[in-house]
Formats: sequence, structure tokens, C-alpha cells
Amino acid sequence: MTPSTFHATVVGVDRPGVTARMFAALTGATVLDLEQVVVAGQLVLGAVLAAPAGSGAELAARLQIAVPDFEVTVRELVGGDEPGAAITCTVTLVGRAIPAEAVSLLAGTIAAGGANIVRIDRIAAYPVTALALEVAAPDVDALRLALAARPSTLDVDVSVRPHTLSRRGVHLVVMDVDSTLIQDEVIELLARFAGREEQVRAVTEAAMRGELDFAESLHARVALLAGLPVEVIDRARDEIRLTPGARTLCRTLRRLGYRIALVSGGFTEVIAPLAAELDVDAVRANGLEVRDGRLTGRVRGPVVDRAAKAEALREFAAAFGIDVANTVAIGDGANDLDMLAASGHGIAFNAKPVVQAAADTALNVPYLDTVLYLLGISREEVEQADALAATEALGGS
Repeated sequence: MTPSTFHATVVGVDRPGVTARMFAALTGATVLDLEQVVVAGQLVLGAVLAAPAGSGAELAARLQIAVPDFEVTVRELVGGDEPGAAITCTVTLVGRAIPAEAVSLLAGTIAAGGANIVRIDRIAAYPVTALALEVAAPDVDALRLALAARPSTLDVDVSVRPHTLSRRGVHLVVMDVDSTLIQDEVIELLARFAGREEQVRAVTEAAMRGELDFAESLHARVALLAGLPVEVIDRARDEIRLTPGARTLCRTLRRLGYRIALVSGGFTEVIAPLAAELDVDAVRANGLEVRDGRLTGRVRGPVVDRAAKAEALREFAAAFGIDVANTVAIGDGANDLDMLAASGHGIAFNAKPVVQAAADTALNVPYLDTVLYLLGISREEVEQADALAATEALGGS
């Protein structure tokens, strides 16, 4: 007899042994698909089964005996009711809180494009909420554009990452430094010692908005530092404030085997020690010329501008043997635009409007480790890795 396809679901309060009892009652059936989730202690377990035609009622009765206090449904799948298409992308929602209307609007946008949400998981509950939606979409690029057009009043960040084989490989994460990895602009810290912070800040902001050529603006700002004693570099370094989540991001990526690089329009003298502290693999930044123990007001070596940042990403990827498709770039200013475009996935972090519009994903929360959620790494996995490392450290002491 040709078997039919059935969808069986059990719903009830979770406890050990439910899955074993359920499938013991299904002897003779073949499992085609299976998914189980527990939400607030409530188990929802669904299975697609191949079993003799007309046996749906019998399967339901056997399941109800096996798990008598659970709600049981069994229905036969016919025609267009067959299991859906394969997952093609992950849509990640991130926000301080995610209102129900945001989920409704985004889910409606997904459905309007002919896509279907196959699974939803909460991957973080604090310091932000993050939901990962596994989606079967006929056109991932079209879905990304549709979701990017969401209302600006919707206080939720959205990322779309395709399910390709490349996402399984080794990745390179390249970060800007000023206002991305750290909360400060290093040149402004240095300018404070010269009493010219406001002058430098005005030029910096214009450059980051794309209103000034970066190389020209850099030379103009560095010129304002002429005559400062070289000791101010150490003093500026001591004042640097890491962006919340920066240590967690770098620590977790390293544990997972990712490569990390910093590419900055700032200065090697300040950034290199920070990179060593965070166990970063590579650094590309500008140099400050020093003569007779004082800053000359000139830049040493080629300027790391917009084009140089993109080239650095490609060079680092080649040096580590990583396909450019497996690179992630993170930045906030116009000087990062080429780097974001050159990467496999460009992330605008609390960025200027022009950068948010150009990036694959825009994050507008103050926590840099939120990037982990876009890579499919949950808060629970981060905490488990930290706990394991702490245990190992105690064992080795």
C-alpha cells in the first residue's frame, strides 16, 4: 500500500521522556521531518510522518494514550499541503524591546514577498532582545530590500543573511576603531591636550558625513597637533573607552576560530596596544610623525583612507586564506563605505545615515557584541563559553 504523509503535533507542559513515549507509540511510521521547541515550559513537538493511508485516526489514538495530558493533533497532508521549501535565509530582529506590531509588520512583509517563516528562535533576551527567523524565500535579495524599506519609526534593527555553504567556513571580521570598537575619536583625545578639540571635532564630523575628502581632513587635523609632546599618546591611550560588548565580541569570535582585524583612519601608536590586548590578528592604521620627542603635525606613511580600508580587508582575507564572501566589516562613517561594500556582509554600527543606507545591516543599539546575533551566535552560547573558560582556568590554576 502506498503510504500517506501525516503531520502530528503534541502540545503540553514539558518534562523528560515525552519525546521517547511519543515515538514509541508511532512504531511502523517513518519520520520525514521533526521539530521541537519549548517556550516558557510549554513543549510543542511536531513531526511529519509517512504511514499507511487512512491511519491518521489510529496514530492520533496511539499518541493520546502515550501522552494523555497533552493536546494531540494528526492530519493528513495532501497536494499543496506538503512540507514547505528549504530555508534560504535567516532574518534577525534586534531591539531593546521588540513590540508585537513590529513582528506583525515584518512578518507581513516576508509573506507579501512569497516567503514563509519556518522557525523562530529567541537568541538573546538581554541587554537587547534578538529573534532569529529562519525563512524560505524565493528571492533573498528582494526580501532584504523589502525589509529595508520598513518605516523609520519602527525601533527594530533587521538583518538578512542567506543560507549558503560559505557561512559554515572560517570568517574574518574587520572593524573600524573610532566610534565603533571604541566610543572615542582618538584624534580628538589628542587634540584636547592642545586645546583644539572643538576645531578637530568639526573637521572629523564633516569627514564622517562624507562632506570632506578624508585624506585632506586628516592632514588638516593632524597639523593642529604639531608641537605636542609624544607622551600625550600614552595619555590618550589611557582615556580610551571600549564600546560596551567589544571585549565579549572579540573573545567569542576568537574562541570560535574567527580572524579579527582592525582597519582605522586613526593611529597605530594608539591602536596597536589595544589590538594586542584584545588578541586581534592584524591592524592597519595611520602613523604619527615624531621628531625630537614631539609630534610634527604630519602623518607618517600612506593615509588609510576609504579606498585603503577596502584594500586592507581584501589583503587580510588573502593572507588568512579566507574567501571575501566570508568577511564581515563593521564601521560607522563615510570612510568605511568601500570596506563595507567589499565585504561579504557590511554592518553599519550606530552609523551616519549615508552609511546605514549603504550597508547590508544597520545596528542602532549601543552594544557591539550584538554583531554575534547576526552571525547566528546566541547569548546562551556566549555565556556557556565564558563559563567553560572560567572552569578551565580554575582547573589550570
